[in-house]
Amino acid sequence: MEIIVCVKQVPETTEVQIDPVKGTLIREGVAATINPFDLYAVEEALRLKERYGGSVTAISMGPPQAQSALRDVIALGCDRAVLLSDPLFAGSDTLATSYALACGIRKMGSYDLIICGLKTTDGDTGQVGPGLAEELGIPSVCYVRRIVELGDGYMVVERTLDDLYETVHTPIPCLITVTKEINNPRLASLKGKLAARKAEIPTWKPQDIGADPKRLGSAGSPTWVVKVFHPSTRRATEMLEGGPQSQAEQLIAKLRQRHVL
Repeated sequence: MEIIVCVKQVPETTEVQIDPVKGTLIREGVAATINPFDLYAVEEALRLKERYGGSVTAISMGPPQAQSALRDVIALGCDRAVLLSDPLFAGSDTLATSYALACGIRKMGSYDLIICGLKTTDGDTGQVGPGLAEELGIPSVCYVRRIVELGDGYMVVERTLDDLYETVHTPIPCLITVTKEINNPRLASLKGKLAARKAEIPTWKPQDIGADPKRLGSAGSPTWVVKVFHPSTRRATEMLEGGPQSQAEQLIAKLRQRHVL
C-alpha cells in the first residue's frame, strides 16, 4: 500500500508576530515544530504500512528549514520525504497550497491513500485536505477517528460529526483527515534518528512539479487578509445587589435586554 502523508512545520509558540502589511505570520527567528495534528496522520500511515505493507512518503511545502520537520517524520518511520520550497510558494493561502501539493503528489506517481491532519495550529482552517482532494479529483473524508476496514479498492472509516459518529464507505485512492482520537503517536527510535540524519530529501521548485506560477503564492491566492488583530479579553463586570430572588430577577431582566432569553 502506497501512502502519502502531508505535514507542515508551524511555530512552536503562540507568541507570534503578524506582518502589518501582508497580514501573514512572521516566521523568521521563531522556533518551529511539526504541526501536532500531523503527528496523528503520520502515526496512522505507519500503522497501515506495518499491517498491509508498502511505503509511506511525507510531503511538505515551506521554507528550507522545513526539512527538519521531514527528518523528524523519517525518524518516526516514514520511508522518504519531499519538500516543496521556493519563494514563489510564499504567501500561499489554502487554495494555492492545495494546488501546489497536488502538483507535487502527481509528480510522485501512483498512491492508494493520502492522510492529512485535521488542521494546522497556525491557520486553523482545515481546508487544505479537502482542497487537495478536489485538485486531485479523488474522494475525501474529514474528521476520521477510526479506520474500520481496508479492502480491495475500498475503505470503511468512522468519522466524528457534531452529535454522532458516521460510518463512511469510500473507494480508494482517497484522502482522509484524521482527529486526535485515531491513535497515540509514537516516539522516534535511535535507529530512526540515525536514518533521518542520512536521508536525502529532494527539494522541488514550481518548475519541477509543473506548477503554474500564477496559481502560487500571493498571486494565486484569492484570500484577502483585510485586518489581523488580537481580540480584547477585557470584560465589564457588574455586581448584582440584594438577596438571591432579587439577583435572579435582575439577571433575567438583563439577559432579556440582550436578547439572550
